[in-house]
Amino acid sequence: MFGLRFIKTEPTQYVIQYQNGNAVREGAGLAFWHFSPSSSLVLVPTASVNDPFIFPLVTSDFQEVTVQGQITYRIAEPRRTAALLNFTLDRRGAYVSEDPQKLSTRVIDRVQVAMRAEVQTLSLKEVLASGEALVAGVAEALKKHPTIEALGLEILGLSLLAVTPKVETARALEAHAREALLGQADEAIYSRRNAAIEQERTIKENEIATEITLENKRRQVREAQLEAERAVQERQLQIRREEMAGKIALEEQNRELVALAATNAQAEADAQAYAMTVMMKSFQQADPKVLQALASVGMKPGQLMALAFRDLADNATKIGQLNVSPDLLREILQPQEGKDRAGL
Repeated sequence: MFGLRFIKTEPTQYVIQYQNGNAVREGAGLAFWHFSPSSSLVLVPTASVNDPFIFPLVTSDFQEVTVQGQITYRIAEPRRTAALLNFTLDRRGAYVSEDPQKLSTRVIDRVQVAMRAEVQTLSLKEVLASGEALVAGVAEALKKHPTIEALGLEILGLSLLAVTPKVETARALEAHAREALLGQADEAIYSRRNAAIEQERTIKENEIATEITLENKRRQVREAQLEAERAVQERQLQIRREEMAGKIALEEQNRELVALAATNAQAEADAQAYAMTVMMKSFQQADPKVLQALASVGMKPGQLMALAFRDLADNATKIGQLNVSPDLLREILQPQEGKDRAGL
């Protein structure tokens, strides 16, 4: 009524009241009456704003990528912002210009310029792999940019949601990465096989070394057995030699004994022959009857009877008939049989 109007602002809104070109009232979250015909109100929002962005860029190796993200900022110095952009309200409480909407466009333009400057220094693989470094570089460039400082803005945060190459390029990178992964898998398989072969070779070498050690032990045992057998054989040979030497010595003694016995027998035979010669010489001149009588001395009756029958036989031509009764023969043989039984 009569041009008086009431305005109430939020704590995240900075209001400035101008009269006659001078700021008469300003602050955040103010509520007051003002005379609208002579007053101009500037309302600058100081709340944080999240603006998404998406734009294509070209890397240093001339590959196109699409960068998608969002930036968070707020108006930290409303007086600076109000001095460069028109945030004036009309009677209905709406902005009289499009500058408040253009602020977001200006910030995103600055983000695109800074992002392009960073991306153009990197290759495609580096851009895809350096997300945090890329964000840090762009955020630092924005904070130091003169336009951002002149507008009184504070960059609260910058984040990249996606950095994607073209479909063909992504497929090529996927194929390259897939081949690299397959190559790494093949290398891992080869390494595992080589490790298995190396382990098997080590096991074989250990087995061969064990076999060699066992063969050496067997050879040592065999050599020890041969040495023992040779020692036994040498001992047996020595015993045989000693036995042979003993037999030779015994045979030598036997030969000496036989020679001595032969000498003694020859001497005895010579003595007997000499005695017989002397006896025969003495008997050559004796009467045979006398010799016969001497020979019958000491004979047994049976022997005497045998001599008698021999004499009868010698003179059989002179005897006409001779009768020998059984009783005579019994008498001759009976004593001899009795002696034989007694002897038994």
